[in-house]
Amino acid sequence: MTFPQIFVLLVLLIPLTLVFMNRLREDVAALAMAASLGLAQFLGMGVLGPAHRPDAASKALTGFGTPEVITLLSLFILTYCLDKYGVTRGIASRLLKIGGCSERRLIGLFAVTGALLSMFMNTLAAGALLLPSALDASRRTGIKPSKLLMPIAYGTMLGGAATYLTTANIIISSLLPLAAPPQKPLGVLDFTPTGGVVALAGLAFLFIFGRYLLPNREPPTVQVTHSSDELTQTYQLPEHLWEAEITDSSTLTYKSLKETQIGATLGMAILGIRRGQRVIPIYGAECKIQPHDVLLVVGDEARAEQLRQAGLLVHAIPPSAVIDERNTVLAEIIVPPRSMIEGKTLRDLAFRARYGFTAVALWRDNRSYRTDLAQFQLQPGDSILLVGPQDRANGLKSQNDFIVIETATSGDRLDMPKVGLTLAVALGALGAMFIGMPVELAMVTAATLLLLTGLLKPEEAYSAIKWRAIFLIAGTIAVSLAMVQTQLAQLVGDRVVGLVAPFGPLGLVAGAYLLSAALTQVMGGQISPLVVGPITISAAIRLGINPQAIAVVTAIAGSVSFITPLSHPVNILMIAPANYKFSDFVKSGWVLTVVCFIALMIAVPLFWRL
Repeated sequence: MTFPQIFVLLVLLIPLTLVFMNRLREDVAALAMAASLGLAQFLGMGVLGPAHRPDAASKALTGFGTPEVITLLSLFILTYCLDKYGVTRGIASRLLKIGGCSERRLIGLFAVTGALLSMFMNTLAAGALLLPSALDASRRTGIKPSKLLMPIAYGTMLGGAATYLTTANIIISSLLPLAAPPQKPLGVLDFTPTGGVVALAGLAFLFIFGRYLLPNREPPTVQVTHSSDELTQTYQLPEHLWEAEITDSSTLTYKSLKETQIGATLGMAILGIRRGQRVIPIYGAECKIQPHDVLLVVGDEARAEQLRQAGLLVHAIPPSAVIDERNTVLAEIIVPPRSMIEGKTLRDLAFRARYGFTAVALWRDNRSYRTDLAQFQLQPGDSILLVGPQDRANGLKSQNDFIVIETATSGDRLDMPKVGLTLAVALGALGAMFIGMPVELAMVTAATLLLLTGLLKPEEAYSAIKWRAIFLIAGTIAVSLAMVQTQLAQLVGDRVVGLVAPFGPLGLVAGAYLLSAALTQVMGGQISPLVVGPITISAAIRLGINPQAIAVVTAIAGSVSFITPLSHPVNILMIAPANYKFSDFVKSGWVLTVVCFIALMIAVPLFWRL
């Protein structure tokens, strides 16, 4: 190997190792790769172009202007608008009505619904959308959540394999023009036949055999539910809500909430102020207390007693006195692995000032905590109950630091004219793609129409974009360029060719699938295509096999990530609510992986004539 090849290999492996060890976020790793390669090219190492061309260093940033990144940007905006007006939730709710109490039917229904939704929206968003409905179905039917949540995760990944609008598929398509020689990128329908056969085989398997292979675990004490009453019961709030009236002799009069130090010293959350006949929700710490105001607080009885000793009149109240006010929403969030908020406290994050929501309770290790929440260092899997203004709920959902798994309000209604217009824009974009309009142009046109019609505000569009995914894709495209420029992809491709050449085209199909599927279990489906794609595409070119076909195989293998929870965030999302263990994914996932492999080996010769 040459020195530039060794350098590119180190630039790839060192950040990925740190990501796997949870020492570095994947988007930061991607940016570090791009910056390292650009700097090396500028200093005279030929990794992105000839060694004497320092201007080629700018190729490290090529990924930020690719059609695939523009498509993904627009897709995030469109998905956000569909969720904002309840389109996706309405579709899911109507599909769920046919489930009844049959375990087999519900397993199949949730898997199919997840697959359908993930064909038109982000896989993780589709899983998060169905999660509350599945838990509600579990509560009503008595079927364990562990029987329903894994089918959702698997279904969304199967559906993602059959559509261009999946991160792994978009990444692979972007690698084809970077090959040597450049290859034609994949079209919007190129994944559908092959991925559709794989998805149908996987869904059929889940429907027929899922009930026997899926774990039957007792759910954790806490479960996500739809109504605000159920959420408050889950977090044991009814016995921990209090009214504290400000008396004439109180020293708190005319002080701001921050100045009272109630939160800092007693660890109690102030949810609102009852002033006369109305309740004023508290979303900031600068609100001034007036004489005879009644503070609505949450905390343990011992802390409430300290308020009494401070001269306030304190007594218990029902949750409806605080929660069921107009324009107030309850939200439940989960801290995912590798989040930037992991290890930080709510106080460190200035959570209420930043998001507009107040933390009411925290669930950890099968126990609810309602006091001193600002002092807890957040851990992956923590569930936090929040209360805040309804107009900030969409902004809460759009961030990348945690996953919003449920919101509950009183009396949400669909705005049917806006729902109809949103659907018309989305279906118009799909129709335009099917008649031949470039995918990125159709998607960016749809996003622009949403802004021009007022369905979304520009600020909402910016907040809807998952910049973590954008930086991941844009940053790592530079690695693929470097692998081709230094002929590292060709070198590894030659090794692959030597192994699979005796087995012909189907040997390369099998090798591409197994290599991509294996790496996906530890790297994740958003990273493994960037590693495997240049290698398998190069091998296909060397063997004279259709590189588009091998690219499709590599992408699908990166989408169907069943064996470990690390392989996709949607798997991680399901762990806490269903009480899954790592081994649960292994036991059911490996069989489904084999089923998908067999379906792929049948579909590829059928549709790609290998």
